[in-house]
Amino acid sequence: MKNLLIICAVTICVLIGFVALMNSAMADNDVTSSGSTTNDQVNSSGSNTAITGGYNSEATTNYNSGSESTTTTNNSTTNNSFTGDTRTVPSASAPGISAMSQDLCTVGVSAGLQKPLIGASIGITKRDMNCERMKLSKLLFDYNMKVAAVSILCQDSRVFQSMAHAGTPCPFNGKIGSEALAEWNKYDKQRPDYEEYVSALRYMEKVDNEILEGLDDKEAYILDNNGEPTNVLK
Repeated sequence: MKNLLIICAVTICVLIGFVALMNSAMADNDVTSSGSTTNDQVNSSGSNTAITGGYNSEATTNYNSGSESTTTTNNSTTNNSFTGDTRTVPSASAPGISAMSQDLCTVGVSAGLQKPLIGASIGITKRDMNCERMKLSKLLFDYNMKVAAVSILCQDSRVFQSMAHAGTPCPFNGKIGSEALAEWNKYDKQRPDYEEYVSALRYMEKVDNEILEGLDDKEAYILDNNGEPTNVLK
């Protein structure tokens, strides 16, 4: 402990001496606070050379008589900026309508229109009738109502035609099979494919007439859809 105190005391004395030495050197310096020298270099014999700091450097340009310095600066700026209407508005975004996550038979339809200073958008949902028909048919089938399930599918003209071509006509007022076919032929305007049905009948009649015109004078006939003879020739 005693040795530690001695070392601390010696260190403090050295620092005090160093500070005093620095103050003395600054007091004897020949340079003022503004940076100019105070050494007048006066000596009775020989010569003195003082090298001190604090000098100011000045540069002067002298021209001969008749000479001059000319500086020309040419700045050319071309303004290519747009001078039209710079007003902008946010773009109209049509709303996104989705029914994918719900058990609904709807389709989203949206549209947007953007004009200067104004924008508009609209979105609606549209029923998917074919989707509804399939869901209802499946529900009726699950309830064991098979005839009713087929009947609601027969409201689609494609299903009605396929059933007729397969020889299993769609039900009609509680009747099935040949009885239903007879009712459909009697009340043909009730068919969901009535326009296609009439067009097909006209085509078949045209073909039958062409066939009859090519036959001989002997007795011949062609059966219609019900098995009855048509356009009998002798």
